[in-house]
Formats: sequence, structure tokens, C-alpha cells
Amino acid sequence: MASLAGLLHVWLPRQRWFAGKGRPVTDLVLLSATELHPDCLHLIVRAEHADSAADGTPAHDCYQLLLGIRESVPAPGSRLARAAIGRPGEGPLAGMLVYDALQEPRSAALLLERLRTPGSAGALTFERDPRTPLPAGLAPRVLDAEQSNSSLVYGDTYILKVFRRVQPGVNPDLEVPGALARQGCTRVPPPVAWIRTAQPWDATLAVLQPYLRGAADGWTRALRSLKADGDGTSGTSGTSGGFGTSSASSTSGADFTGEAYELGRATAEVHLALAAAFPLAAQDRRHNALLAAGMTERLEAATRAVPQLLPYAPALRSAFEAFARLDPACPAQRVHGDLHLGQALCAGREWHLIDFEGEPARPLPERRRAQSPIRDVAGMLRSFDYAARTARPWRPEWSQRCRDAYCAGYAAEAGWDPRQDAESLRAYETDRAVYEVLYEARHRPDWLSVPMAAVTRLAQRPPTGSRRPTP
Repeated sequence: MASLAGLLHVWLPRQRWFAGKGRPVTDLVLLSATELHPDCLHLIVRAEHADSAADGTPAHDCYQLLLGIRESVPAPGSRLARAAIGRPGEGPLAGMLVYDALQEPRSAALLLERLRTPGSAGALTFERDPRTPLPAGLAPRVLDAEQSNSSLVYGDTYILKVFRRVQPGVNPDLEVPGALARQGCTRVPPPVAWIRTAQPWDATLAVLQPYLRGAADGWTRALRSLKADGDGTSGTSGTSGGFGTSSASSTSGADFTGEAYELGRATAEVHLALAAAFPLAAQDRRHNALLAAGMTERLEAATRAVPQLLPYAPALRSAFEAFARLDPACPAQRVHGDLHLGQALCAGREWHLIDFEGEPARPLPERRRAQSPIRDVAGMLRSFDYAARTARPWRPEWSQRCRDAYCAGYAAEAGWDPRQDAESLRAYETDRAVYEVLYEARHRPDWLSVPMAAVTRLAQRPPTGSRRPTP
């Protein structure tokens, strides 16, 4: 750290996956160091802040870094030049070029080679599913769209997700897809290989999965549908539960309700597989009260950080109070935890769900906890609203059609309709909107108006449905 601390103090806060935005780094502590090959170091570093954030985020976070070291000067404008962190002025690396090794093809290729031949390197362990062949020589490329993690695609065949923010324990993005694969669920790409560490504690560092070549994520397909709908070229080509089928691609201007319906069916299918793969947790009204208390606490923390929430806080709190008086409609189970259109991929006519790590800002034990499947439904409903808000003018009728279609598809597969539990759905959607307000205020202020519009709606319009709070 004598060589690296000064560079990392400047470089780390600039990265999209750095969680401590707006909070100065007071110290960097090296927790683990492994030489992957002579030109590449694997580090786990703890970044410390002066105090906790307004929302209760801890005063420190641990990050996984893969740093390349070389003497030569990269060509101006090259990927390596863009990945450069700097040249230390002191310590054992003085004068050397330090860069993000994931951006450099040779280091990225050697990482896959490590996974092809399981074994250990220092505190790191490389493991793989022996039933799945891993060919050599697959060319790597970095996905630029990643935010909370970094991903490498190898030959359009496999994708390696590298978890930048590291917490103790098995990451759900390894645990859940593995369990679903054993259940025979094909809606989620199975883990092929993975990296773990034993220092400073047991943790998952990266997961390799099949890459769905040619697939488009739900967000992209929804925006295409909105554009076509706005151009007056939308239409439907059949019905499925009263909604247009997904057989017509949204790229041709087809109404997105058919795709939303099939996405609802896919979500329910995954939920049913999760209920079979992991133990269910019985719930009672006390459980709802505890959840509501957590929702209220997050709301209060968010209002301290984002003053625009203050006028709506009493009405939003009423949603949590009503939820606290309900008897849970179904047992708690493992869920996705951060479901939205960007976490769904459509390959051909099939929807697949990805990224099961949950909300990275929340503690790992909380992300692995059994929860109500309504939480995932609420996340997807919020995503339809996000997509509709990107259109000019705003398209609320598009969002409502997709919300109804998604819930209808879910009901067709699961045997129960989330809209029938209106109070629970309102509470979870409100909790999600509060999370979005805090996220946008911290990371994307220009988007703050999107969740604030949802806050306005949720604070003013009472839910409709068959269930009501127990007096």
C-alpha cells in the first residue's frame, strides 16, 4: 500500500461500483494480496470513511481489485490507457504503470485459464462444474454497462461476473442459480465456475455462467416497444390471457403486454422452483410488523438524506402501518431480491432471470433471507413505471397495461394473483420507491423525478384489492 494508497484514494471514488459516493475515503487497509501471475495482483482492500452514511450504510466497505503492473507506456487512446490508474512515486512499485487488469485482454484471458484448471493461488480458490466443458482461447471483452460489478464476456459463450464489493459468505448469485439448476429450472443460467477466497474471510468473488448470445434485456425491449407505440405502429398479434402474445418481437412495434405476460409467467416459474429448492419460512402478523418497522426505518433515513421526501412521509408511512396489521398471505421463501427489467433477458421467445445477488447495498445475510415473493413483483412493477417515464410524453397507460399483463401472467403460472394482496403490494412498492429515491439522489440526480413521481402516486392513491388490514 506504500505504492498504491495515493493512487487508489483518487481512483476508487471515481468508479461506478464504488458505494461510498460523496463520502471521503479516510483510510485504505490491505486485507488480502495474491499474485495471480507476474504482472497481476489480486487485492481485497477496505475503504474507510469518517462515519456512516445518512441511510445507515457502514463506515467502511471492502472491494476486490485486480491490478496490472507493467513498465511500458500504453498507446494513447487504447483500452489499456483508459484503464490506467497511475504510476506510484514511491514504494516497491515506484515508476511502474498500475492499471485495472480486467480491462487488459491478456490478464482477462489468464483469469479464464485459472477457472479451466481448478486449484488455489494464495487465499483464492478456483472451482468449476466438471460436467461443463470450458474451451481454451475464448477472447474476452468487458461489458461497459455494468455498475455495481464488472463483467467479462468470453467468446460470446460465457460471462464472468466479478463482484467488486465483497462481503463475508456465499453470494446469492452463486448459491441461487446452483440450487435452481439442481431443480431442473432452465429460466436461470447455471453457474459453470466460480472464485472464492478464504482471507480475510470466506467469500464469493466471481461467478462464470453461460452467456445468452443474441438475448436482449427487458429494459431494451420495453424502450423499443415504447418508441414504436409512440410512433403509432404498435399492435398485437394474438392473445394470451387477454394480452398480446410475445411471439411478435417488440422491435417490430408489437405491444409489450404479451412480453410482460410471459415475463410474469417466467417470474412465477422461478418462484415456484425457489420454493422447492430452499426451506420456506412460516410467517405471522408479527413478522409483517417487523418488516413494516424496517420499511419505516428506511423511509426515515431516506427523508434525512433527501428532503424532497418529507411532505410525503406521513402518507407513505401509512402504507407500512396498514401492512403491519396484515396476516401474511403466503410463506416467506428465497426470492430474486432486486428484480427489474434489466435483470430479465429474452432469448428467442424465452425469458430468463439473471443477477440474483439482490440489492448490493444491503447486508449479505439480509439478501439471503426468505422473503415474500410480492417483493419481486413490486420491483418489476416499478421497472415498468421507470420505462414509461423515459418516453416523452410520459406514457402511464403503457405502464398500467404492462403491470396488469405481468400480474396476469404471474397468476396463470403461480395460481394466485399478486393484485389480490393490494396492501402488501402497495407496501413493497412504496419501500422500493423509497430505495430508488435514495439511489437516484446519490448516483443519478437527473433521474430523481422518476421515483418521486411514484412517491406522489403511492402517497395519494389508496390501493384496490380484496385484502384489507385486520382491525
